[in-house]
Amino acid sequence: MTSPLALTPQPMDSPEDGLWRRRVAHAFSRAAPRYTQLARAQHEMGEALWAYLPDRRHRTPWNILDLGCGPGHWSTRLASQYGPTSRVIGLDLSYGMLERARAIHGSPVTWLCADAGALPLHDGQQDVVFSNLAIQWCLDLDVVLSEIHRVLRPRGRALVNTLGPGTLFEVGHAWSNPSALLTFHSRDRHVASARLAGFSGVHVEARTERFFYPNLSAVMASIKGVGAQASRPGARLSRSDLARASRRFEALREPDGLPVSYTRLTLVLDKE
Repeated sequence: MTSPLALTPQPMDSPEDGLWRRRVAHAFSRAAPRYTQLARAQHEMGEALWAYLPDRRHRTPWNILDLGCGPGHWSTRLASQYGPTSRVIGLDLSYGMLERARAIHGSPVTWLCADAGALPLHDGQQDVVFSNLAIQWCLDLDVVLSEIHRVLRPRGRALVNTLGPGTLFEVGHAWSNPSALLTFHSRDRHVASARLAGFSGVHVEARTERFFYPNLSAVMASIKGVGAQASRPGARLSRSDLARASRRFEALREPDGLPVSYTRLTLVLDKE
């Protein structure tokens, strides 16, 4: 069994940056068939973005980008929200996720396989960029927020959920290897990056969301099932590793089950 926490990204100028993106894309493609079933936490956190959507009566038609769309749940909801004249693009690095999106939802959305750090879109064309729990996988936060700013039209809005420090700390504790988790940027780092990108309106809300699972297997299924792993050489786990992790996690058990915490950062970014 491979470690579910082999997630340390390489810096953007590393020769391994392309390998990192391929590993992430492969992990999410593998997860695509079970993503919707296991993505309860992701769906619940995504609802936090909905209240910040611009009123659809303010303009027509709408151009909307769902960045890191996965199997297309939010893309199709956005298409429904903004009506048949809207043009919604569901963009993801994982071709497997996009195949799943096409199979489930069909053609109300344009599906596009691309990297968030190099969007193949024209400047100033999108009214809304919506992104739920995707940019934490990107190697360079400044590049991604600059790309989002570039493709937004003047007075456009970006709505982004990402993750901050403290996310999955129980999982790191159980496996005795928190350094293997992704490095999550702080709220202040996101604010600074958004201002550097050129956003005039920057609001970042930080909130801890907790979810509960009956056992360690369910915890790890929820993480692996949404692609949140990228195996690497030497990351094999023995039965004793699993037993030790289970004991450590059981010490954290609460009446509702084993807790898993996410530090949700909701970014509301307005372009002048």
